Amino acid sequence: MFQFFLKKNWWHWSILGSILILFTNWYIVQLDVKINEWFGSFYDIIQKALSDPGTITLEEYYGQLLTFGKIAGLYIFIAVILDFYTKHFIFRWRTSMNDFYTEHWDQLRNIEGAAQRVQEDTRIFANIMEGLGVGFMRSIMILVAFLPILWSLSDNITALPVIGPVDQGLVFVAIMFALAGTLGLATAGIKLPGLQFNNQVVEARYRKELVLGEDDNDRADPPSVIELFTNVRRNYFKLFFHYMYFDVAKWSYLQFGVLVPYIALGPTIIAGVLTLGIMQQIIRAFGKVESSFQFLVNSWTTIVELISVWKRLIEFEKNLKKTKDTAKEF
Repeated sequence: MFQFFLKKNWWHWSILGSILILFTNWYIVQLDVKINEWFGSFYDIIQKALSDPGTITLEEYYGQLLTFGKIAGLYIFIAVILDFYTKHFIFRWRTSMNDFYTEHWDQLRNIEGAAQRVQEDTRIFANIMEGLGVGFMRSIMILVAFLPILWSLSDNITALPVIGPVDQGLVFVAIMFALAGTLGLATAGIKLPGLQFNNQVVEARYRKELVLGEDDNDRADPPSVIELFTNVRRNYFKLFFHYMYFDVAKWSYLQFGVLVPYIALGPTIIAGVLTLGIMQQIIRAFGKVESSFQFLVNSWTTIVELISVWKRLIEFEKNLKKTKDTAKEF
């Protein structure tokens, strides 16, 4: 799976490409920081205009909107170019996997599900890595960029509900809430990777029998097909059940999470020590930090699928190694 990073002929894509993607993602995060700062100044202007009419001119107001437009325009341009480049990067990764497997096809052709591993699993692996890999990397960068901001903004917080005064209390709340959610959902979804892996196994057996039946009248007879499809159905129903209570936990946690910063800011807002601009900066920074810590929560379903594909490809490559070792003995 990782020949892409090990073979020199791919280094101009794998090594240099990774550096370029890292740098560009960091720049996008810095633009996000600029947008967060803009929210602070913009909402302070709105508060001033509403509380003291005539102090803000129309030119100042539209000037703020123009500033946002410039930052957002640059953000969109870079994000589109990065997305385009990342798709090519990931497809090169898939190409390196495909080249490796086809190079050893004589040893692989007799392994059950070989065609699916080479065509389908490399495609799924590449697609997941495109979203999950970049998402994880960006979450780390957002955390590095916004955690100090939230730490600094927490100086404006007088107290937390129930607990009272706590230094950098918002950082504490974000970490504890995200940690509790991650552990809770990891527990709720602990059976999903195994069920997803089993799902691919029973699907592969069912598909193989149907394919063999196209050329062999003795294969894919009704009793065999019914039995194989019954196994598929049974595993899907188990999967549906476990996803049901996992989704209840996930969506309950995420929806409640919207209120968490407002609950934490309650005493400070009532005390009237925040401007509207600072409150907006705090809410956005808190959301960024919280979403970074919640990466596993938001991506758990995709991670389950990746683990399943990972297991199948690892097993596939183990079988290739066994086949090679057996061939050497003869």
